[in-house]
Amino acid sequence: MHVQPLSSSLERRMPASENAPFAAVLIDANGHILTWNGGCEKVLGIRAADALRQPLTALLSEQGNRAYRQRWADFPSDCDAAELEFMRADGSVHSIFLTLLPQFAHDGALTHVVAVLDGACDEPDTAVVGRMPLSSIIDVLPGTFYVLRHDGSFVVWNKTLEQVTAMSSDEVSRANALDMYDLAEKRIIAANFRNVFEHDIQVMVEADYLDKYGHATPYLLCGARISCRGRHYLCGMGLDISERRAQEERLRLRERALHATSNGLVISRCAGADNPIEYANPAFERITGYGADEVLGRDPRFMGVPGMDEAEREQLRAAVRERREVNVVFRNRRKNGDIFWNDLTITPVSDGRGKVTHFIGVINDVTAVKQRTAHLEHEVNHDALTGLANRTLLWDRLEQALHMAQRNKSLVATVLIDLNGFKQINDSYGHEAGDEVLKMVARRLQSSVRESDTVARLSGDEFVLVLVNQPSLRYTLRMIERLRVSMSEPVSFNATDIAVGGSIGVSVFPHDGSGALDLVRAADVAMYHAKAAKTGEVHFFSADMKSTTQAKQKLEDAMRGALEHHEFFLLYQPQICLRSGRIQGLEALLRWRHPELGVLAPVSFLPEAEENGMIAAIGDYVLDEACLFMQRMNSAGLAPLPVAVNASHREFSQSGYVERIAATLHKHRIAPTQLELALREDSLHTNQHLGVEVISQLNDLGVLRAIDAFGGGLSNLNFLQKLPLTHVKLAKTATHQITADARSGALAKALIDVGHDLGARVIAKGVETRVQMEFLRNNLCDELQGTYFSAPLAEHALHDMLVAAPAA
Repeated sequence: MHVQPLSSSLERRMPASENAPFAAVLIDANGHILTWNGGCEKVLGIRAADALRQPLTALLSEQGNRAYRQRWADFPSDCDAAELEFMRADGSVHSIFLTLLPQFAHDGALTHVVAVLDGACDEPDTAVVGRMPLSSIIDVLPGTFYVLRHDGSFVVWNKTLEQVTAMSSDEVSRANALDMYDLAEKRIIAANFRNVFEHDIQVMVEADYLDKYGHATPYLLCGARISCRGRHYLCGMGLDISERRAQEERLRLRERALHATSNGLVISRCAGADNPIEYANPAFERITGYGADEVLGRDPRFMGVPGMDEAEREQLRAAVRERREVNVVFRNRRKNGDIFWNDLTITPVSDGRGKVTHFIGVINDVTAVKQRTAHLEHEVNHDALTGLANRTLLWDRLEQALHMAQRNKSLVATVLIDLNGFKQINDSYGHEAGDEVLKMVARRLQSSVRESDTVARLSGDEFVLVLVNQPSLRYTLRMIERLRVSMSEPVSFNATDIAVGGSIGVSVFPHDGSGALDLVRAADVAMYHAKAAKTGEVHFFSADMKSTTQAKQKLEDAMRGALEHHEFFLLYQPQICLRSGRIQGLEALLRWRHPELGVLAPVSFLPEAEENGMIAAIGDYVLDEACLFMQRMNSAGLAPLPVAVNASHREFSQSGYVERIAATLHKHRIAPTQLELALREDSLHTNQHLGVEVISQLNDLGVLRAIDAFGGGLSNLNFLQKLPLTHVKLAKTATHQITADARSGALAKALIDVGHDLGARVIAKGVETRVQMEFLRNNLCDELQGTYFSAPLAEHALHDMLVAAPAA
């Protein structure tokens, strides 16, 4: 604490309580006690006879003497005070405030000292603390403390004020308080200064102290008027608010960011069944059309559209109930009534005790994206000329219809229509006329079926209809007859009526096939019978038709043409190591780009190829293409990955099968360890002796050997133990049995254990979910393959993946 001499009275102790004894002694110039009053005896318990002529220091404890010598190195010449330890008559130690008042003769010589002892041993704390000198308090305060005169000069101040202003004690004594602020704040401080002195108003204001170097420190200042000996002073304190200012600035920055973001933001409070909105940013107002004042206090559900996207809304409600994060996309209604697609992410916010108190919602208007996506999906899935479903959408709709029919135990009719004489229409009337006929036929077909049915254009003049939920064949026949009559009416083009007719073939699920391709193929066979009959009648597929050489020959010819015209191609699906997460290998998957039916999976044609012997030629083609692919990957500098190729029973039963594989690898300069041959378990059982021999020869060659579809049927473990296998691939059915149910996956776990007992790495195929992946990892499966990581990829896409994420 620092005190100006003119105000030394402000430094004095607070008044003693009324019950405090007044103890005083007179000391000569040598420090010996000359007088001793009753107050001294009461304070220290020492009689006058024992105290007189004793040095004052004789009454102090050892620590008190040290403090005395530190405070008064020489005998005092000015008034001063200190808290010292005195020894009582009973030997106890008592802290007393000692004030020394020197007395001088006319010549200025020190003659006596009056010593005042303040403090009784039985005083309460309030009395003791109440008489503590101000100087012993203000320097321990965490903020600034000061007493100002009317002119702004300092009377009293503490060390903190010197530190914040970077001034010495002398500099503060000469300073004016108003000069410690910049010009703008100086006027505000001066006004508050006047209010204190002139109107006795207590004030509180925030301002920045400027130190003598110009550095600013924000403080919260408060002051009030005090009076002493007829004069007024300002007594004030200040607290450093730097951290609070910084926090406020961070909050302002975040608020500006919330206001500036293009995403709609809404904060709602958890309040039982409702979650009233407490904040909405300008982007929310722009997206929804509602002003913030219109939505505050309302639950965000008021923007919902009844009857739309109920599954997504239930997902949102469940997340709110469970206090967890969720992302949903559904439709909401703007203030003007327009419906928009809302991509909403909500995140719970917890207080310091972990209790969720609020939700933050991030809103994105994705209406334009949805519309563009819908437009692109329509273009991708619909025929440009007629607007009907194309091949891609046909297969998807037919698969969906079969799935529903299996569940509902209902019938599905697949109708294939081929226009009669369409080439002659193009030749006679021109392609514009042909296009008009196709468009008119398309409209008539669509108008003849229900909204739930599908009409697709398969090729130039071929149409396919999928009629779902057929209660009976008679009902189906009535529907088909109605559309046959409708489409057979002439089409008018340039005032000319063009006759239209068609050959119609029908197949019915489940009687004529269990898969989409089977049904289309059966309808195609029936249509050819209708075309050959030339009666204009509708032909339903029958078992007799299936056995005709015409249909079989047509498929065989198509496969030969596919080999000649390179319609077959390979996709590659990565196999991922469950421990490292890196690509461990690839499986080559055959596809047929059919000129009429679109891209076909192997299940659509390989069974027929196995029966007619085309499988051997197709197998050679696949092996050759896989080796060329590996050669290109090696040349590109990518790490060599083993590529798995499937081989059928008919292939490996041929004489010299392993020798042909060795020759192909040599021709393309491919290491045998880069090739994996996958043979189905059931095909090996057909001839176990041959199976052991082929697998052993492949082992000698150095090619990797795998059992495919393990666990998909009956297994002979005694037989499998004889095979030198490197890999075992679980059947997809075993993988698909793994669900979130804790009791699921028993088959997959058992097969993994058996595979490891056979000394092979186990690969799970058909992995589609995270639950399946986690189960397989926890049960020590080695690798996974499936759409959860990647769908089968074309070579260029796989190349990009391998460059971005190198293989193990």
